[in-house]
Amino acid sequence: GAPVESMAAAHIERNIAEGQDSILEPLSLPESPAINVSADRGAPVPCILCSESFSLSETETLLKHFILEHRLVIGDVKLIADFRRYILYWRKRFTEQPITEFCSVIRTNAQAPVERQEDYFLLCDVLPEDRVLREQLQQKRLEEILDQQQKERDDSSFHRACMFCSEDFSGNRSLLLNHMAKEHGFNVGLPDNIVYSEEFLDTLQGKLDNLQCLYCEKTFRDKTTLKDHMRKKQHRRINAKNQEYDRFYVINYLELGKTWEEVQSEDDREMMEDHDDDWSDWQEHPLCAVCLFCDHQSETMDEIYSHMEETHGFDLHKLKAELGLRFYQQVKLVNFIRREIHQCRCYGCQQKFSSKAEVLLHLTEAKHVMALPEMSKWDQPQYYFPTYENDAFLCALSDSENESEGAGDGRDVPVIAEDISNLKALKQTSVLKQLLKGKNSTS
Repeated sequence: GAPVESMAAAHIERNIAEGQDSILEPLSLPESPAINVSADRGAPVPCILCSESFSLSETETLLKHFILEHRLVIGDVKLIADFRRYILYWRKRFTEQPITEFCSVIRTNAQAPVERQEDYFLLCDVLPEDRVLREQLQQKRLEEILDQQQKERDDSSFHRACMFCSEDFSGNRSLLLNHMAKEHGFNVGLPDNIVYSEEFLDTLQGKLDNLQCLYCEKTFRDKTTLKDHMRKKQHRRINAKNQEYDRFYVINYLELGKTWEEVQSEDDREMMEDHDDDWSDWQEHPLCAVCLFCDHQSETMDEIYSHMEETHGFDLHKLKAELGLRFYQQVKLVNFIRREIHQCRCYGCQQKFSSKAEVLLHLTEAKHVMALPEMSKWDQPQYYFPTYENDAFLCALSDSENESEGAGDGRDVPVIAEDISNLKALKQTSVLKQLLKGKNSTS
């Protein structure tokens, strides 16, 4: 792309007469042309104005030919969905009417003698006919891509071996793609987002056959070294920056001239712009915490605490104060009690019962409601995990460390001592020594 740009810059000077400099903005040629998805991709692309023809892979050469031989520049080539059809259309139109009817004329060296002046022709979407053509080609390409995608979704004749373990897969392509993601950690995205999957897999297989890493694309001396590299470096993935893979993802065909990253970033920006900072109409859902002993629910923690104390004789606030429970200890205690009750077992004496009702009756009669076992019994890591996944009670527990700064709050908090193995060196370099020196010098 760079040589073509420099050549165009050399031939078309920016000092254009009559104040038309802005028309030169679309003149930059892309680094790679748009991908042609038509059925006749292998057919040659003829020159618009002469009998020369080029293969689609030689698009850069054709664009140079336009500039050098015909002084013709096509604006925003990368936004042309089907380059060959575009060229064939304008080749026909140029035989019907003069080129000046369609192209903007750019005169270079306008202040120089006439023999040194040259006219260049710019074909771009400023012309309504050109813009309509580009839009139609984009629509046609998208329809072809979606048709191809649907065929691959419905295809049951797919047969291919895994690139990593050589296991054979027959049926739908999703079987192989999901296998590589699950068993080998090689995820190329959802199968339904991929198009031209056979060609995609051929491309990946070719790189592996050439002992090339799929992510960093470095070449290695043998398969074992390549396999170790991709595993250790976590390179069992493709490089999203490599535009070679763009044509295999449907998202790259959705908007003209935009890559998947640009489409995704626009979606993110729209979400940010649509975000309403006004929370005045926010309606908070009630808490609906459930009692530790029965099915009673309350919308506030004060209500649930009062219910447990009045109905079951259980006072969590009292236990928290007596035992100096921190937040996570409260979590573990609640989860422990819930698990024991769920298993129809008294948490105080570990007696087992046949029903939850019998456990509650026993807790009341034996006065075991507030009789917790040794802390070592329930203050265990396993009780970090909730007994019930939707236990709103846990979300509303208060953090005693924030409520008070009483003694005992710092229990079990590890204190890391300073390294005093070289006490003399520490004294010599201590910042306190420097402060004392400064104090003595000012006094």
